[in-house]
Amino acid sequence: MPLARTVRIVTYLTSLFLVLTLFGTAPATAGPRTAPVAAAAPASSATGTWQPPLSTRGRYIVDAAGNRFRLKAANWDGAQGSWTGSGSITDPANHHAGQDSYGIPLGLDRAPLTQLLVDFQALGINSVRLPFSNEMIRTTAPVPDAAVTANPQLRGKTPLEVYDAVVTALTGAGFAVILNNHTNTSRWCCGVDGNERWNSSQSTQQWADDWVFMARRYAANPRVVGADLYNEVRRDVLDDPNWGLGDAHDWYAAAQLAADRILTEANPNLLIVIEGINWTGVPVDGLPHGRPVLTPVRTLSNTLVDAHKLVYSAHFYGYTGPNHSGATGLGETSDPRYQDLTRDQLYQALADEAFFVTTEGRHYTAPVWVSEFGIGAQETGTAARTWFGNITDYFADHDTDFAYWPLVGWEGHDDWALLRYDTAGHRSGILDGGDWRATAWGHLMTSASRSGYVAPGTTWRMLATDHGDQVESLRVRAGGDWDSGAYKAVCPDGLRLNGLAHSGGRGLCTDATAGDLSATGTAQTVVTDERYVPAGGDWASGYTKLQCPAGQFAIGYSRRGERVSAVLCAPARAALGAGGRTVWFDRSDNRPADGAGDDFAYGAYKGQCAAGEYIGGVAFTTRVGSAQGPAAVLCVPLPS
Repeated sequence: MPLARTVRIVTYLTSLFLVLTLFGTAPATAGPRTAPVAAAAPASSATGTWQPPLSTRGRYIVDAAGNRFRLKAANWDGAQGSWTGSGSITDPANHHAGQDSYGIPLGLDRAPLTQLLVDFQALGINSVRLPFSNEMIRTTAPVPDAAVTANPQLRGKTPLEVYDAVVTALTGAGFAVILNNHTNTSRWCCGVDGNERWNSSQSTQQWADDWVFMARRYAANPRVVGADLYNEVRRDVLDDPNWGLGDAHDWYAAAQLAADRILTEANPNLLIVIEGINWTGVPVDGLPHGRPVLTPVRTLSNTLVDAHKLVYSAHFYGYTGPNHSGATGLGETSDPRYQDLTRDQLYQALADEAFFVTTEGRHYTAPVWVSEFGIGAQETGTAARTWFGNITDYFADHDTDFAYWPLVGWEGHDDWALLRYDTAGHRSGILDGGDWRATAWGHLMTSASRSGYVAPGTTWRMLATDHGDQVESLRVRAGGDWDSGAYKAVCPDGLRLNGLAHSGGRGLCTDATAGDLSATGTAQTVVTDERYVPAGGDWASGYTKLQCPAGQFAIGYSRRGERVSAVLCAPARAALGAGGRTVWFDRSDNRPADGAGDDFAYGAYKGQCAAGEYIGGVAFTTRVGSAQGPAAVLCVPLPS
């Protein structure tokens, strides 16, 4: 994300006339997309012996054997579009850095794919973030011959077919590929340009449909390992995106929708990458503005149908800041940039805005991938150079997954690129000496990193029925609607219900101590009354008790308003414990002292069983004037 695009965001936000003009010149979406095709299976290569698919264990990404796979990546951009939005689209001067990508990955006019892949391997990267636009998917016109001069085998292909060829080449060389929906329309990102949100130029339904299409298209290629859902979600002229309000601008809800659709309808093996919110507010001193990044995740985290596929993502550039847009002049505020911060201040900002997510034992625990950061080879500023050294030191010291921006550029045009090619295909850049970035890059690439087998740990996941259902169990989904008309929440398969909030409909899931308790099959019991409370077993006198049958445990719940509607129970694979204790939480929190799982319902009273217990029942009151939300849970010891 070079400086030019950040300057544009503040210029457009402070000039409505320019915004309306640019919207008027946005490119139209082309005709119907081509039919899905399966990419070829990759061959072995020197990039490593990792085994797809990838998944997560706590803060780490692991391969199919459970071995750590650290994303050491770079962004091969171009397929998201390079036109800046003004002037003729056929004039290279009107494209970012004077580079017309023709809507395909940059450099295919300058160097053969075989050479590019060799150069990528020389960098030491093991993965590539590959941006695309929704417009690219539907463009039926072939790319001009000039776009693929160095790769004549690609002549006559549409941008999507060229993208296919690039994916096949990368994975065939052993690289992991993460698909990145960068833009709606094929133009340079990221100002007020019609690409601010996933649904700025299209509906959320169309956006999710496109993701299902792309995930299916490469489902036969196991080294296509991830879906990076959308790039730098940000404010448009009138509205901010949000995290959890339940409206058309709710990025949390949209990402949840697309993620579950990808995993259930297209490819269950993909990592799902959800980036935080990049910008809200107007960059003017005295008005609210800033970069939320991943801060909302602390109180509202995503839970997917596969509890081990979520990766969170953030972007950091030195010329921006926690509250600085990155502009100079018009739109510049008095807030410090990241490069203005001391090393300690920068490290604190990184922890507060993103890396707290890597803390183990929380409902939000996940890997954090810094999928964009970068700087120019011609940068001479002391502050900017110091920032680059500091942030790469942080990534090295914290064993961070990362992706540099960008990987490929034209010589004499984009000095940010790690590798630059002239019209004859000659390479320059970070591999060829004289590039001041090489020392920091080398430190990052060779720093100590956890490797080898990562043992599974305890998983904690949040459930939220703030605005609708959150049924994350594939087995339960297959059985249909088990409480029609109610808001329902169910833990992902392999996890059990461990905590509930008195109000607001939040819950907590875990596999602590016992792992997956479930018996095979799809049997379940919807409990709506006290029929399973044993004689003499009144564990919440005067309250209505929804108790699981003997041999079953709670995996979900439903509500109608604040009132408890039902508890969903599943049979256990082995004999369960008996008895139990009542945990009340209608007047205060009642959670284990170790704080396991963290605050899964901020601002509400919460009750939670210990790690060695399961929820066997939920109690509530129907007294007039009562909220009728969960008031107590029956915590039963797990069998030893």
